Amino acid sequence: MLLWLLLVLTPGRGQSGLDPKASLLLKPPWSTTFKGQTVSLICRGPHSPAQGHVSWYHDNYLLRKSSEEIRIKTSGDYKCKTHGSSISDPVHVEFSPKWLVLQAQHPVFEGDNVTLRCHGKKDEESKAKSYYKNGEKLGGTNNADSIIVYSASRDNNVYHCTASGDGLWSSWTETSNRLRIQVQELFPRPRLTASPSQPPEGSPVTLTCETQLPPQRSDVQLWFCFFREGQALGSGCSSSPELQIPAMWSEDAGSYWCQAQTVTLSVMKESLRSYIYVQRAIPSVQIHTRPPKESVFEGQELVLVCSVRGVPGPISVSWYKRPKLHLATEIPLSQETEFRISTVKSSDAGKYYCVANSIRSTEVTIHMKVPVSRPVLTRMPRGSRALEGDEMTLRCEAQRGSLPIQFRFFHEDALLKETTTVTSWRASSFHFSLTAEHSGNYYCTANNGLGPQRSAAVTLSVHVPVSRPVLTHMPRGSRALEGDEMTLRCEAQRGSLPIQFRFFHEDALLKETTVTSWRASSFHFSLTAEHSGNYYCTANNGLGPQRSAAVTLSVIVPASQPVLTLRTPGAQALVGDTVELHCEAQTGSPPILYRFYHDGVTLGNSSAPSGGGVSFNLSLTAEHSGNYSCEADNGLGAQRSEVVPLSVTVPASRPILTLRAPGAQALVGDTVELHCEAQTGSPPILYRFYHDGVTLGNSSAPSGGGVSFNLSLTAEHSGNYSCEADNGLGAQCSEVVTLSVTVPASRPILTLRAPRAQALVGDTVELHCEAQTGSPPILYHFYHDGVTLRNSSAPSGGGVSFNLSLTAEHSGNYSCEADNGVGAQRSEVVTLSITGLTGSRGGHVTTGVTGVLLSLVGLAAVVLLFYYWLPGRAGGRPACDASSSSSHSDPQEPTYHNVPAWLEMQPVYSNVNPKEGDVVYSEVCRIQGRNKCAAGTTARLPEDKDSSVIYSQVKVTSTSGSRSQLSASSAPHR
Repeated sequence: MLLWLLLVLTPGRGQSGLDPKASLLLKPPWSTTFKGQTVSLICRGPHSPAQGHVSWYHDNYLLRKSSEEIRIKTSGDYKCKTHGSSISDPVHVEFSPKWLVLQAQHPVFEGDNVTLRCHGKKDEESKAKSYYKNGEKLGGTNNADSIIVYSASRDNNVYHCTASGDGLWSSWTETSNRLRIQVQELFPRPRLTASPSQPPEGSPVTLTCETQLPPQRSDVQLWFCFFREGQALGSGCSSSPELQIPAMWSEDAGSYWCQAQTVTLSVMKESLRSYIYVQRAIPSVQIHTRPPKESVFEGQELVLVCSVRGVPGPISVSWYKRPKLHLATEIPLSQETEFRISTVKSSDAGKYYCVANSIRSTEVTIHMKVPVSRPVLTRMPRGSRALEGDEMTLRCEAQRGSLPIQFRFFHEDALLKETTTVTSWRASSFHFSLTAEHSGNYYCTANNGLGPQRSAAVTLSVHVPVSRPVLTHMPRGSRALEGDEMTLRCEAQRGSLPIQFRFFHEDALLKETTVTSWRASSFHFSLTAEHSGNYYCTANNGLGPQRSAAVTLSVIVPASQPVLTLRTPGAQALVGDTVELHCEAQTGSPPILYRFYHDGVTLGNSSAPSGGGVSFNLSLTAEHSGNYSCEADNGLGAQRSEVVPLSVTVPASRPILTLRAPGAQALVGDTVELHCEAQTGSPPILYRFYHDGVTLGNSSAPSGGGVSFNLSLTAEHSGNYSCEADNGLGAQCSEVVTLSVTVPASRPILTLRAPRAQALVGDTVELHCEAQTGSPPILYHFYHDGVTLRNSSAPSGGGVSFNLSLTAEHSGNYSCEADNGVGAQRSEVVTLSITGLTGSRGGHVTTGVTGVLLSLVGLAAVVLLFYYWLPGRAGGRPACDASSSSSHSDPQEPTYHNVPAWLEMQPVYSNVNPKEGDVVYSEVCRIQGRNKCAAGTTARLPEDKDSSVIYSQVKVTSTSGSRSQLSASSAPHR
């Protein structure tokens, strides 16, 4: 009959298969704070940071937030859930409006020591603080900012605190909020499970005590204890949550439970009771050994147990050993019969079985266990050094020991391989291909269950050819600045030490070092322009050198101060020339951007991609004179050249001649300024002044502009003027400027021309007025006794005439005036006496006598005039020359003025004033034919028109005795 026993286990909290709970953290870690402040909530799941969506709950309402961390300002219960976790325990966060709050840290787990802080908005005003638990004051807490509650438990204790102080008028006391410490479970109640859940009789069973620590307390050590019917199982509590029961029999059925506790016993929890039923088996006879048959060795006690199941008693047990029975024992009413060998010898080895009531058990083979000897580790090929890539064989061998033997190979205590030998050979081998990591100490262990034995260590040095080194430089990048500190680092990832490193620049050895600890070497130097180029390094550990890839380094040299050169076609820069501006920095890494400046204004720019200089062509104008500079910039700071001045030589333009006179007219005696100026032209400019092609003078303008030349005018200065400007690039002539020097009219001479010697009523007299000098036009005015008779103009100079038909009223004093706008000049007065035909005989006699006398004087005068006239006609002298007579006359004698020869056949009236005395001679000369001034030798009547008549009017002014003399008119004499 088969009886089935069931294993019944009641599940408790924290069953396996559920997702672990999420945990909720606070920042700052206080669950109570002041209203208006902010608290951060952080949700932690089994994966950190949280993966996927995070759900947040406030008072069981889902919030519309999905980030791992949120910020809150509202009181309430908060929970969260992440992907892969179940919902967290609620955390109550309180924002208190009070002045004083009692704060507890979060999170708090069972058994933790909790800090409670009594915190006011202005703690400095508090003098005393007290703490209360369930309304009762806790002793020894006065004036403490915080207290510690030891070994917190999940109870309902309520805490608060008070703070007091002295105010301005009275003392005061503030009471905080009521606080329940939110203590979380350190671990849930454990759950006991059995495997298998329905153990048949004689089968082993594994009991497991299941519980789980939160992630925040994963470092807490738990101990587990197992109980049956109030009795502890095994050797007591241990850190393992499992207990192995080798065989379960029907009498082992009963109530089981487990207990989980902390090492400090601050938290201890029991599982629910579980009843384990054992399933009864069919009748069988089996042999069990103590110790297990695999662990029997010489000298040990061996117990063979014949276990009978389902066989009705009384039971008779017999023991057998092949090929010969050693012992037969019959034990009535006994389910088990033991066969004991107190000291096992090698001869006890063999096959055993038992027979119970004719039911035979299976055979059990007892192998005698001999402890393994200390193994010996050898390697092939031999020697302490081997090359990487070689095939290596490690052999671990024990000279004695019962089989099977477990061999283990170790490298620096790290297990390489584990093998079990069941053959007759007490050795094992391990084959592998050598790498650099295989250098070190090797050993092996041999164990046949009677205790492991360890071999002596064998040292293996794997000589690894050096790998291809890698050359790097700091700072990184293919370009570096001149003056920077450069570090070259040559490193081989693999290779046995020591390694020799060499650094090369363009195949030139820079440095050589040997390292014994690191597979790298460095080389430091300060960069110059010559350090540009290719670098490489080599590494050699005696197995052949390896060369790194080349690293190109370009040392960027800041552009030096450039030099600006101006290249002109000739010695001078002329307008219209093409000037080449060449800018070049002697040093500087390309590309270099050059900029050209004229008086600070950019002219243009050009780049030199390969370095060197650039040129800029400029077609010169006058405006291009000034200071030039250039700038070189290769991105490391612009450099400006020295300033180079350029003077563009401009040929002098055609000058302008300006004549500046004091007034509107240029008068004789005035100082006239002749100003010559070329509007353009590079200085110095030499100016020359010309009058009718004759050089007047020259003057230089060292700084440009014009020059002036002053001239004191005479009549000869009239004419054409010009000037010339010359600055060495070709003389330029001005336009001709005509200057007319205005000569003031001289004192005119008034001449009266009558048809006969005696002016008679009815005659026509020509009044001729002429200024010998004076610039035309000249305006002449004629006066009779101060009254203007008439005026007339001479546009081209010379004199003018005015005809007058005489009447008796025309006798009197005549004068004329010459005016050419520079000042009028008045002539001497000429007296005209007009004679009529009326009178008495006596008068004629008197007149005749006087006439005879005067005729004699006149005849002498005529002869004298004729004498001087003949040489005048022959030699060009005038017929009437006062100078010829005056040279022979006495200074007191009258002086005669000869009338000019061009007045022919006309009476000429002229006033002659002696140099001394008061005698005035009026001379009338009639000139005929060849400018002969002729006089009649006999007295004739006036109607004789062919005769030459001289009318003389003598006025003698003498002393008082002679003042009574009167002037008289002479008539013609016969």
